[in-house]
Amino acid sequence: MDNSCHALCRALVTQNGLQPEHVDISQSVLYTSIMGLLLVTEKERELKLGTGQVGLCNVGNTCFLNAIVQCLSHTRGLRDYCLLKAYLQDKHSNQEPVLMNEFSKVLAALWECDSGDSKVNPGKFYRIFKEAVPYFSGYSQQDAQEFLRFLLDRLHTEINRRPSQRPAVIPNKEPTYSRFRISEEAFAMWQKHLDRDDSKIVGQLHSSLHCSICSHYSDTFDVFCDLSLPVPKKSEYGRIVTLKECLDLFSQEEKLDKENSPMCDRCNRRTESTKRLTIQKFPRILVIHLNRFTMSRYSICKSSVTVSFPLTGLDLGPFGPVDCGPVLYNLYAVCNHSGTVNMGHYTAVCREEEGWCCYNDSCVSTIQEEKLQSNQAYVLFYELKSCSVHRK
Repeated sequence: MDNSCHALCRALVTQNGLQPEHVDISQSVLYTSIMGLLLVTEKERELKLGTGQVGLCNVGNTCFLNAIVQCLSHTRGLRDYCLLKAYLQDKHSNQEPVLMNEFSKVLAALWECDSGDSKVNPGKFYRIFKEAVPYFSGYSQQDAQEFLRFLLDRLHTEINRRPSQRPAVIPNKEPTYSRFRISEEAFAMWQKHLDRDDSKIVGQLHSSLHCSICSHYSDTFDVFCDLSLPVPKKSEYGRIVTLKECLDLFSQEEKLDKENSPMCDRCNRRTESTKRLTIQKFPRILVIHLNRFTMSRYSICKSSVTVSFPLTGLDLGPFGPVDCGPVLYNLYAVCNHSGTVNMGHYTAVCREEEGWCCYNDSCVSTIQEEKLQSNQAYVLFYELKSCSVHRK
């Protein structure tokens, strides 16, 4: 089964022109999705899905939980992985994956054909989650993006497929700034991460520091579960900001001087430098967080700027390595936040077979595609459509 999964992954990679150094083909949602498809082929009689258009009860200011769970419920690879309990084959601990079991039960209730329920109570799942993450104890409103990060981290910890660590691959470093050296270093850091953790939804960021004194480049590579993008300030009344502008702001070159000056390895002192972020590895599932909440000295403010985002064909290629061609993503879910910092409410909008549905706690209704764009969009969920890499 595992060999078949890897073979199918590599076939898809070759067909779409992907390069292994830019898209991880064996340790991300792509692997999980293909494994899920193979399992569905073998157990297609066991997995009979309904429409999934079922609401979740609000058990005490849990709209943040309900919205995120609905978005994850429509992440097909993850959904099938949970419903088929494939994670039981992946875990290497003798401990029972209690949180993963309860999360899977919630998804199963949402997608059960003959459940007959119009809504599902996630109370037990939330109670177990709070036991694992006491930060969410109590009944105050929580941040949906923070909940998503904590949830994925805890689920991953329970079912980490890496039983032991292997020595990291150390590349031969070249003295000059070379994209081939960058690729080798990125691969080494990626392998080091996989030896320690094996997440399902993950990408890799490349941070490059350039010293203005000696022109030395210092590169670091970090994994990410979501891209947290700044939202530009509204320069004129009613102006709509595009998602590309947010990405441009995220990846633009930043000047670091004075108290922000980093330590240069070659100069052996703090020097004025420039910093730039690019995406080194593109995840199969892309989660984009629009950082609407900013903290000032005395308070937290929320941006109400409308950010327009493409439903299909979001191209992240320009934000990747220099030799990267188009990397296209399609939207399948949105987590919205309405209201203010202190009095807010979360809902989800998810793509169905015949349009879009809005999930407002226990209420489910259809929504027109043209109404998806609003100033309430907070977390966007995209899935990889195609990717191509051009060597120069």
